[in-house]
Amino acid sequence: MDWGQYFRCARVGFAVALLSAQTITADLSGVSGAPAYSAAGIVQAASQTATSLAPNTIATLYGANLSFTTRALGAADLVHGDLPLSLDGVTVYVNGIAANLFFVSPGQINFLVPYEITASTATVYVLRNATAGPAVRVSISNTAPAFFEWNGNLAVAQHADGTLISVAAPAKGGEVIVLFAAGLGRTAPDISSGYVAQRAATILYAAQLRVLLNGVECPSGSVLYAGLTPGFAGLYQINLRLPDALPQNPEIRVVIGTQSSPAAVQLSSQ
Repeated sequence: MDWGQYFRCARVGFAVALLSAQTITADLSGVSGAPAYSAAGIVQAASQTATSLAPNTIATLYGANLSFTTRALGAADLVHGDLPLSLDGVTVYVNGIAANLFFVSPGQINFLVPYEITASTATVYVLRNATAGPAVRVSISNTAPAFFEWNGNLAVAQHADGTLISVAAPAKGGEVIVLFAAGLGRTAPDISSGYVAQRAATILYAAQLRVLLNGVECPSGSVLYAGLTPGFAGLYQINLRLPDALPQNPEIRVVIGTQSSPAAVQLSSQ
């Protein structure tokens, strides 16, 4: 599976393919005046919900007049292996910290919530060249877990051989699968903001993480790894051994402490 191609085409619409070709497209239609947006338009990229964000979470900001161009992250934009802090004159600030960027366009920006943010709320604003948008407040939690989705409400997941779990190739009881998520929070050891992971790093709250299938917690020891996905920034994976008695197409949720991923996401299974 070409994950770069998947994420470019998925509904969340951000570019995490770090080796993709650089694209700059002039798109001046409708761009006039200052950037315009509200707190309700700043969402967790995987779930597309505005309830809460977390450190190192991929977020999407929807609005108007955000950029003069449509620009996806390219390999040449990386700075010492980290995501850039500005694209085509656009910068997003979170509590005064410039956030790393994946994508900018007149109507949408995809950015990474700075890893250093620990407050319960944060102020976000967009600066387009010398023109600033409004400062809006968003909620911040230690974690804001959500699975990426495709083909309706199916969780993005792979078999152990790297092939995509789908209706045509469903998961089976007893196998180990890899689920892809956002918002799982800080890691041990700590990383720097915008870090393109070069190796595995377990999430700080791994002991509190549970995976539920149709509301039933997977057996103890089922989660083999929960942490960063090497080769990406802000992307997490959960390596999960499925129970032998696996329901067909169960609802799947990840829970960390009191934070739960959204309902109605399914795992395609036989």
